[in-house]
Amino acid sequence: MKFSISRDSLVKSLNLVAGVVERRQTLPILANVLVVLEEDRLSLTGTDLEVELVGRMQLPAAGDSGEITVPARKLLDICKSLPEGSDIDFHAKDSKVSIKSGRSRFTLSTLPAREFPNVEDSIGTHQLTLKQGQLRRLIDRTGFAMAQQDVRYYLNGMLWEINDKQQLRVVATDGHRLAMCTLPERVKVNGEGATQVILPRKGVLELARLLMEDDAEIAIIIGSNHIRAATEDFTFTSKLVDGKFPDYQRVLPRSPDKILMGSRQELRQAFTRTAILSNEKYRGVRLKLTQDTLDIVANNPEQEEAEETVSVEYSGDALEIGFNVSYLLDVLGVLSGEQVKLSLADPNSSALLEESEAGDSLYVVMPMRL
Repeated sequence: MKFSISRDSLVKSLNLVAGVVERRQTLPILANVLVVLEEDRLSLTGTDLEVELVGRMQLPAAGDSGEITVPARKLLDICKSLPEGSDIDFHAKDSKVSIKSGRSRFTLSTLPAREFPNVEDSIGTHQLTLKQGQLRRLIDRTGFAMAQQDVRYYLNGMLWEINDKQQLRVVATDGHRLAMCTLPERVKVNGEGATQVILPRKGVLELARLLMEDDAEIAIIIGSNHIRAATEDFTFTSKLVDGKFPDYQRVLPRSPDKILMGSRQELRQAFTRTAILSNEKYRGVRLKLTQDTLDIVANNPEQEEAEETVSVEYSGDALEIGFNVSYLLDVLGVLSGEQVKLSLADPNSSALLEESEAGDSLYVVMPMRL
């Protein structure tokens, strides 16, 4: 196997693929990247058995076809250390790979390609195509609410739902807050009926990293136990979480009658300041609502206190309610628009946050007892 490639295009593709490769792995082959050359088409594959990523490149000239696996981290570090704009000669022979560029020469040990695990190629039940920017927005607006290491393993991921109206909706929750974003326009779906799948946390984070060209299209194939996303440059495959996601419709507050409208930036700054003196463990703040005024109060075990008063539009009954300030700040950080709408019912019911004009996202935050 032999080929020449520019350092910059190899680094770009290796950066994507090496991100999937785990630094601590049980099988030595999982530390490697699979390099496959078919004439002038080069592909690099990395996997941790949960997520697989294939990066593809077009070479300036055809090489000697073949396949081999090379240590991913070392190969990336070598290529990064070479001067920008340089060319790399790659030559695999016996169980070694030699990499030459200018006056530099490196020899790496390899493992046979036949040992490299292959994520099964299951046939998808639903297929759709959308813009990368649309998909990134869905993930950016909800990803922060995914659980991290919850024993309820189905919360350590993101629900992807195609409903009967052929709309793509994603939902994430850690049991204390919920984030939901729906693509406003219908997507053309090949497949029967509605479907729901849970993409694991690592799969969500890796996929978000790949979505760099907002206007370029990405094809999504949803299967029974895998999801695949493909563009011209890469194919991403992830196993799905085998579990039942909670019925998020039941979490949405049913008719909250106390509606507050306020400046998103003013509220965000006020919460940021009061958070400084909140309890470091529980991060609780107390919201006191009266006519057109919101008082935000935080205390901590050292008997310190912060208080902010914010002018808002509110004409309901007086209300006092506690929240984890980090959850409120996360939502205000992803919402856009000048105004934010906060809907409440009573001190024991969840709050609903959304953009004041009709938006594509909804957020639910459970109250705290303070």
